[in-house]
Amino acid sequence: MPNQTRVAKVLATLLASMTIGAALLMASGHNPPSAGPFSLWTYCRLNPVQNAIHSQAVQSPDRWNRVEIYYSGTKSGNIEQMALEEGLSKPEYVNCHFCLCNGTGGSDGDIQSTEKWQRQWSATPDGNWYGSGQTIRICVIADGKTAGPSDCQVKRVQVLVEELCRTFRINPREVYYPGDWR
Repeated sequence: MPNQTRVAKVLATLLASMTIGAALLMASGHNPPSAGPFSLWTYCRLNPVQNAIHSQAVQSPDRWNRVEIYYSGTKSGNIEQMALEEGLSKPEYVNCHFCLCNGTGGSDGDIQSTEKWQRQWSATPDGNWYGSGQTIRICVIADGKTAGPSDCQVKRVQVLVEELCRTFRINPREVYYPGDWR
C-alpha cells in the first residue's frame, strides 16, 4: 500500500511540473527557439566539413598557410548569385575557395566549395583583397553591417577553419576574421 501512495505522489508531481512548464512556454510568446548550432537536425542535414574540403586536385599539406574569412556584402546568396552580383559569366570565376550560405540562397550553414578550391588554385588579388597565393578565402554570406552571420554560419566557419588548420598544418594565428566577427 505505501508503494501506491508513492507512485501517486510522483505522478501528481510530474503532472503539476508539466502543466507549469507548458504554461510558462505558452506565456513566453510564439517565438520558437532558433535552430542554432546546437540543433542536431541542423548538422544531420548539412554535408560534413570533411566532404566540403575534399577536392578533385591533389592536396598538399604545405600548399596553404593562411585562412581569411570575409563577408559577401549581401544579405542573401550562394556561389551562383555571387557570380551574378560580381558580373562574372560563370560561378567558376568567383574569387574565393568556400562560400557559407545563411539560409537565403542556400541552407543555413551550407558550405559550398568553389572551382578554385576543387582545382587547388590561388585566389586572385583584387581591389578588395591583397592576400598571398597561399591564402584560403572563405566568403560568409552576410552584409556585415545590418545583418551579421547566423549562429549556424559562425559554428560552421569554426568547424571548417579547425579542419583546414588540421589538414593543412595552418597555424591558428594565421586565421583572419572580419573585425566584427563574434
